Amino acid sequence: MSKKFTKIYQKHYDKVHRLCLGYVNGDQALAKDLAQDVFIKVWEHLDQFQQKSSIGTWIYRITVNTCLLFIRKDKKKKQLSFTEIQDEVQEETNDQNRVKQMYVCIHKLKQTERIIILLVLEGLPQKEIAEITGHSHENIRVRVHRIKEKLTKCVSNGI
Repeated sequence: MSKKFTKIYQKHYDKVHRLCLGYVNGDQALAKDLAQDVFIKVWEHLDQFQQKSSIGTWIYRITVNTCLLFIRKDKKKKQLSFTEIQDEVQEETNDQNRVKQMYVCIHKLKQTERIIILLVLEGLPQKEIAEITGHSHENIRVRVHRIKEKLTKCVSNGI
């Protein structure tokens, strides 16, 4: 099982890490911790994977659940004010500025919207996103369009 797990880890770690980044507003260290938690769960439950979906879809579902659980717990802690985030963004270079701004805008989205757009940014097909989120493909198609409009407006207007 360890060789199988190693292959799964190597194939999916970068995608899981990037997805976690979206949930933690670009915090690299926290994203790495969450990705580690995801793969601990994958290791613990790999023998229970029923292959009703692809292994990637299963891992994304674990990632989304792990990140949402973290966010629920983290809401009890003090969050950065928009002023503090804005100050950090202004210190970055222009490219880093836009990336940071995009994460802030993604962070403002509703939970379901955030899940959908992060999976889109990972390059997942909309049909697979529908499977992961439990929505219809048509619903995902419409939501993606609306989410992109919101993000464009948010990034254009600044934080």
